[in-house]
Formats: sequence, structure tokens, C-alpha cells
Amino acid sequence: MSKDFPTDDSRLIERLRTPGKSREAFNEVIRIYSEPLYWQIRRMVQDHEDTNDLLQNTFIKAWSSLENFRGDAKLSTWLYKIAINESLTFLARERKRNHLSLDDQENVLANTIQADEYFDGDNAQALLRMAIATLPEKQRLVFNMKYFDEMKYEDMSAILGTSVGALKASYHLATKKIEQYINDHKT
Repeated sequence: MSKDFPTDDSRLIERLRTPGKSREAFNEVIRIYSEPLYWQIRRMVQDHEDTNDLLQNTFIKAWSSLENFRGDAKLSTWLYKIAINESLTFLARERKRNHLSLDDQENVLANTIQADEYFDGDNAQALLRMAIATLPEKQRLVFNMKYFDEMKYEDMSAILGTSVGALKASYHLATKKIEQYINDHKT
């Protein structure tokens, strides 16, 4: 999967399923996966506080449904699915709560980037973040997973339930839109 994830999590999964060791093992899961999941969520919702809340929700859901994890997929794949579903549900709920269209929500995300007190990047980084925020949710998700997490299409396919070909097409379209946005907004 990503360079940040362990390649073999079978021992960790075994410890998660062992009474008396599960809590300690889950603390290790949190230690290993907090940062990459934080950034996956953050790139979707943009706001630091919302990201922290969604990350906490992700781990709560994972802990409470641990007995349902069969181990058919990688632990990281399962956690990513939970985090992405939490992010998409949050975005949909915010759109509905604020009576926003998808286009309006993209503008809100772009404004959130501009007002982000935790962002310390230069103008080029801000422009890239703004360009990514204008992408439709699915393209934004695919772009973030490929570009920032260096995730393989096969792993993205397992997480998103989308064919590798469709993911490649989505990534290609996303890069073209980002390139166009950057060219149109250069100062």
C-alpha cells in the first residue's frame, strides 16, 4: 500500500483478536495509522478540527467493529475505507446542512484552504490545494491517494471498489483539471 504502512500486518491482526492483547494492539494501530489517515481525511475535508473529529470517529468505528474484520483485506485497506466513508458522509452532511450544491461545497473548501491557520506552505502549494479542492469528490479522493500517498491502483481498487482502469482514467482527468486550474490562476 503506501510507504507508511507495514507490509505484513498479520501478527498485529492476530494480537487484535486475542483477548487481553487487543487494547495494546489497537493502540499500535492508532500509532501506525493516525498520521496517514489524518492526511487522507484532511485532504478531503480541509479543516483541521473536522479532520481530528473524523479521525477519532474512524478509530472508534474500527474498534467497535473489530470483531467484524475478517482479514480478507489488509488492515490498512479496511481503515482507509472507514476513513473515506467518514469523510464522504461528513461532506454530504455538511452540504445538506448548509444547503450547498457540489459546486458550492468546492468553493467552501477553497475558502477553507485560504483561511487555514495551520497551512504554512508557499503560494504554489496553496494553488495546488485550491486546484485539488475544485475536483469532484471521487477525483479528489483518487488524486490524493495516488499523488500524496503514492498508493497503487490495485490498493485503491480494493478500498474504493472501483476498477483499476476507471481509477487510472479518474486520476488522468484530475491531473488535467489541476493543470488547467493552475495555468488559469498563475499570478
